[in-house]
Amino acid sequence: MTRIIFPLLFCVATLLSAPSVAAPAALADDAPDSHTVVRGDTLWGISGRFLKEPWRWPEVWKLNRDQIRNPHLIYPGQVILLDRSGPYLSIGRRVGDQKLQPQVYTDGGESAVASIPMQVIEPFLTRPLVIDEARLAGAGTVVATETSRVYTGPGDTIFAKNLGSEQGVWQVFRPAKALTDPVTREVLGYEAAFLGTARVTESGTPATLEIVDAVEEIGTGDRLVRSENPEMFSFVPHAPQSDVSGRLIGIYRGVAETGRNHVVTLNVGSRDGLERGHVLALHRNRGAVVYKDEEGNKENFTLPEKRYGLAFVFRVFDRVAYALVMETDGQVAVGDSVHKP
Repeated sequence: MTRIIFPLLFCVATLLSAPSVAAPAALADDAPDSHTVVRGDTLWGISGRFLKEPWRWPEVWKLNRDQIRNPHLIYPGQVILLDRSGPYLSIGRRVGDQKLQPQVYTDGGESAVASIPMQVIEPFLTRPLVIDEARLAGAGTVVATETSRVYTGPGDTIFAKNLGSEQGVWQVFRPAKALTDPVTREVLGYEAAFLGTARVTESGTPATLEIVDAVEEIGTGDRLVRSENPEMFSFVPHAPQSDVSGRLIGIYRGVAETGRNHVVTLNVGSRDGLERGHVLALHRNRGAVVYKDEEGNKENFTLPEKRYGLAFVFRVFDRVAYALVMETDGQVAVGDSVHKP
């Protein structure tokens, strides 16, 4: 009897201790029965027509999750159908497909529907965005330009130290500003301003490089790191398992406020449990007030934060991450908070 009861007790305890399952995705109040895909659509945007929480689209698509990780499977002209019993979304017949006979369709990969606006984040995927102290100390340095020009551009020659004997293409950057934690005032890293790329033509000390391309002029004192190999950007959006909390410490291009489809910098990274594909809720800090009653007594109150949008994390460093603002009902400002949705 003991041999039977103990396993039963163990199973009950396991069930009671298991994490709670998230509630099923809820339909939007005005969810249509179908949607015809048009150029410029994204999986996130399409799902937003049907769901109150569009970032949960992997849960409702009747597609293989491995295929969704590489989402080039939905094309303009296809019809998305809603099954309200789930809810579930599925791909229906293409517009104009009326003939009951086998047909072959071909689409260029460039016309496929992406998961999020890839053109917005593509420049951020391979460029050196955040450089920590150790990497900055080991980076190459431009020590001279040909004919002692102050700044150079594509086709010009530069000379750099600390490249060793390595060949290939190097990315040129300028440490633009320190990324500082708003609470501890600790420097989390240095945001790099990408300048362009240069190819080693002759090793040595200093090494000789030819500038391949440049988005800004390159000059003495600028730094170099090896180019990173581009990788396929694939993801399934999901909420963090732990209670990740952080703040917006910057907005790309240095503005104080921004909005939808803009990139923001967070003061949390991989060491805090953050990973690429995480979705975080944006919360507006309402500040603090001092209440003074009729007798002159003062009380301090910190006003509760207000959730106002969502951000999608697409690149993560050790202590810093970059996210794309996907939804917002107002301005996104430096100092606002991010939390697990």
